[in-house]
Amino acid sequence: MPRSYREMEDILMRELHLYHHPIAVTFLSTEDEMNLFKEITPHVIPARPLTYCQWEIAARMQGQTVVGEKKQLGCHNARISFGWAGIDEDDIEAVAQEYASREVAELIVGSKPRLPLDSLQGVAVGPLGNAVMDPHVIHFYCDNFQSHRLAVEYMAATKTHPLRPMICESSSACGGGVFCWREQSFNVTPSCTGSYNSGKTERGEVNVFIPASRLEETVEFLEQRLRRMPENTFPGADICKNCSLIVFRKGFQKMDEGAAVPQNGGDS
Repeated sequence: MPRSYREMEDILMRELHLYHHPIAVTFLSTEDEMNLFKEITPHVIPARPLTYCQWEIAARMQGQTVVGEKKQLGCHNARISFGWAGIDEDDIEAVAQEYASREVAELIVGSKPRLPLDSLQGVAVGPLGNAVMDPHVIHFYCDNFQSHRLAVEYMAATKTHPLRPMICESSSACGGGVFCWREQSFNVTPSCTGSYNSGKTERGEVNVFIPASRLEETVEFLEQRLRRMPENTFPGADICKNCSLIVFRKGFQKMDEGAAVPQNGGDS
């Protein structure tokens, strides 16, 4: 029996000790899809143009589902990623000034993952557990240990090794999700350099993206592994296989007959 999105979120939050809701990202290609999503899913709409990362703040931290359109997206990088803007001379010049090379700028701007122009009507982001329609990508904001654990579970479940993530100069969240969807492949990216100071990330989180079509088998493998190895109950609990000297045994302390039992945290 297929698992519900709520059940999978609960497992992931509990077993990986996630700080944030996994985000269900849904790309809405037509007006009909957009209208259907709005009809069947409780949602909010950005009151003013915001960045895509800021849409996701409401999803991962406030538990809200956000439905956004081109006019409500205030980030030009994300507009390019979602096919809501083309690449123009201003884009190339801005990057060329930063890297002092037009050749490098053309390479960076022209090779970012993006959807065809005007192929989307909207993008919805919300907590995985609240998903009503099937999403396309699951986006995790997590720490290094959590990202590695997700990668390992995915590799084992899908028999894919090694993984080859996509990292580009910016567009970590928007471009990273587009790459995952188009390639139907796991992706991991560091946060954009400005995301911490702009308040879009709090702990220097890593972005992990899993195609929604491969999520259930990843979660199932996670549960199977934990049943086999119940001592590894959180990311980072693993001890390196090469560190055979790091072994702990239960201790036993024999007390003399009549000795006073320490009280209050060891004070006699």
